Amino acid sequence: MKLSSGYPLSLIKNGLLFSYPKLAKNIKTDVLVLGGGISGALTAHYLVQEGVDCVLIDARTIGLGSTCASTSLLQYEIDVSLHELIKMVGTKAAVRSYKLGVSAILKLEALARKIGVHDFERKQSLYSAAYKKDVSFLREEYAARKKHGFDVRYLDEASVYKQFGFASHGAILSDVAAAIDTYLLTHSLLQFNLNKGLKVYDRTPAISIEHNQRNVQIETPDKFVIRAKKLVYATGYEVVDFISKPIVKLASTYAIASESFNATQKFGKKDAVIWNTAKPYLYMRTTNDNRIIIGGRDEEFFSHLRRDRLIPQKTRQLKTDFEKMFPAIPFKTEFSWAGTFGSTKDGLPYIGAYKKFPNSLFALGFGGNGITFSQVAGEIIASIIKGKKNRDVELFSFERK
Repeated sequence: MKLSSGYPLSLIKNGLLFSYPKLAKNIKTDVLVLGGGISGALTAHYLVQEGVDCVLIDARTIGLGSTCASTSLLQYEIDVSLHELIKMVGTKAAVRSYKLGVSAILKLEALARKIGVHDFERKQSLYSAAYKKDVSFLREEYAARKKHGFDVRYLDEASVYKQFGFASHGAILSDVAAAIDTYLLTHSLLQFNLNKGLKVYDRTPAISIEHNQRNVQIETPDKFVIRAKKLVYATGYEVVDFISKPIVKLASTYAIASESFNATQKFGKKDAVIWNTAKPYLYMRTTNDNRIIIGGRDEEFFSHLRRDRLIPQKTRQLKTDFEKMFPAIPFKTEFSWAGTFGSTKDGLPYIGAYKKFPNSLFALGFGGNGITFSQVAGEIIASIIKGKKNRDVELFSFERK
């Protein structure tokens, strides 16, 4: 599957950061991570930190799947609101899922500092009403978050305009959000762990995977074989064909980035990620090189050809969306791109074992929280492989209703 197209800002800005070899021999390892995007990189990181012998492979050049197309927002809010998620999975599971998002952002901040990635930016998150009818929904969501200990404030129409300069009937403001260059973070994680024993091979597709009771064997197009005691699927949306039941609905998503402004751009005094209650929702953030990124206008995914044909139209629509909100800001589009996005029925990822595939685990951080859920998945997978108890395994199980 072609996961991205167009000119993603992160790829243009950073280029091909590092080169990795193509597998050219038979190898054995304790754990093989299949997928070299942010999910695979984080999973490999936590495995290496636990002292696990680990190899990572990717069919593409590292980072050129969904990762380079990411708009790199870090939010604890998931695609299903807290008060709706409580009705779906119960209060304990819903609140824990949201709080894992909060802790993931804090852990990613510490991790970025540890490995020398300096572009992590803490931001606020403003969840605004797209329409007047959404105010009651927002107030119910605000009440649920406040009740369960989340640090949020409700802003009325006048407060939104005063603090953020655009018209909305109301909004929830949270102090916990961030942005980071996901493509850069992925490469930085791999480079950090190469020095600690991780082996990375790209341009190395797995054309056959044989699951046995004792191990897993993977064959490449060049007839080389990898034997692993455990296999971790971290291939995101491309793994759905392996799962017998439907677990994710795919969509095409679009993003644009402005030219760099002469002065620093901020949404509000502390700078916020802005997103709204529309379906699909519109979102925007600033960058550390004085640009504005806007995303949304999702469509049901049919093929990458149809997705890519819509880029010019979606580019115009996203620019218009921004101009309606901020007519005084002279937004000039410089880059536009498209990617493949997926959502689950409850907005939660799938992490852990799948019965039909022995000796395998899955790290599938679907949804708008792919990065934060990838952090959560990395810790859970590492604990499972080390035989440690993890209280969150059942939250994201394939067996959940």
